[in-house]
This record gives sequence, C-alpha cells and structure tokens, in this order.
Amino acid sequence: MSWNKAIINQKLQKHHEDFDSLINELPDELFDFNTESTWTSGQIQNHLILSIKPVKLILKLPKFLLKYYYGQSNRKSRTYDELVTRYLEALDGRKAKAPKQFSPKRIGASKRKQNSKKFHKAFVGLIKATNRWKESDLDLYIIPHPLLGKLTLREILYFSIFHVQHHKKQVETIEKRVNN
Repeated sequence: MSWNKAIINQKLQKHHEDFDSLINELPDELFDFNTESTWTSGQIQNHLILSIKPVKLILKLPKFLLKYYYGQSNRKSRTYDELVTRYLEALDGRKAKAPKQFSPKRIGASKRKQNSKKFHKAFVGLIKATNRWKESDLDLYIIPHPLLGKLTLREILYFSIFHVQHHKKQVETIEKRVNN
C-alpha cells in the first residue's frame, strides 16, 4: 500500500528530526570520530544535506521540464518496503559508495550548528516542495537515482525516508563502538 503525502511528510519530518537530535546530542569527539573506511557523523549529516538538495530542487521544477528530461512512469509506484528491498538487492551485499557530488567534506564540531541549520532547512524545504505536488503526480513523474535508476517522485521520497534512517543507524554504531 502506498503512503499518501501526509504520511510521507510525517515520516520525513520524524526521521529527519530524530537524526538531527542524535547528531546534536553527540559529544564533539563522537561528532568528529571516524575510521579510515567511515565518515564522521558530521560528514554523514552533510551527505544527507547533499542528497536532499537535488530532490528538493527537482520537486520545484515545472512538470513539463520533468517530463521532457526524464519522461513519465509506465508502472505503478513501489511501496516503501518494495523500494527498500530493491535498494538492498541492488547493493547485493556491497557497501554503497556515494557518487562524488554526494560525497561530503569533513565537517568539524566547530561547524556543527551551521550544518544542523542547513540540515533542518533542507528537510523542511523537501517537505514544502512535496506539498506542491498532487497526490497522483507523485506516481506519474520520474527522476533518476544513482543506484536504482528511474524512480517515481513517491519512490524518491520513500528513499529519502529510508536514507536518513540508514545513516542514523551508522551514527548509532559509531556511538556504540566508541563508548564500548
């Protein structure tokens, strides 16, 4: 079953606020901690900002431009669970590597408040941009995802919800690793 805009926006807000609270409660040493193969919590937050911005921008474009550049869907939108399953299958046990434009620079604890404001502004903007669309149009227009290919707007919003939860788990893992 598909989630309507109200549910999508509710979940976007809840999960982004949960992530933001976690980040803001981290001590500086955890905010800046990483290993050679992981990002810092600040970088994860910045990665989410970089990931939200193009979706927000695309949702602000006129419909005719979306149709011109990406076409329209010829299938029903996947459910949230189906999208997450498809993403995990696409990874096939591999660790996802963010494309260069979504790879964050190191964000030190001294820039934490600035980054948090950017993060909040990005997800609030995403919700506002989502509200501009009719329910049926979320299933009609498509945009590209770096790993999953063309997704409907509803699916990219589902991915945004999953994405922040995925990275919240990473931050929680960092926190546990350092505290044990």
